[in-house]
Amino acid sequence: MQMLYNSDSFVVVQFDVPVPNLGNPHLQAGDESLSRGGYEIVDKFARKEIFIEGALAESFKLGVQALIEGDPSEEEIDDYIETYASMSQHPVVMH
Repeated sequence: MQMLYNSDSFVVVQFDVPVPNLGNPHLQAGDESLSRGGYEIVDKFARKEIFIEGALAESFKLGVQALIEGDPSEEEIDDYIETYASMSQHPVVMH
């Protein structure tokens, strides 16, 4: 788990979970395909969160990389994250 972004509006945390080899001789321990994960996006004002993985997470990552190349403002980053956060359905619950 790694916090990637924290603003007044949003928090983005990256999760990378190693997947065990389970004896498959075609997979090596250092193989990047042996991990899965995604991004948790928390909308602080709406008090909702979403976890994205797979193709949606890859799309998010590529969009962030393209955005960062243009030296964006915090507002521009928040606007981009909002497009994903608007899909959130789960309320933030403290344990």
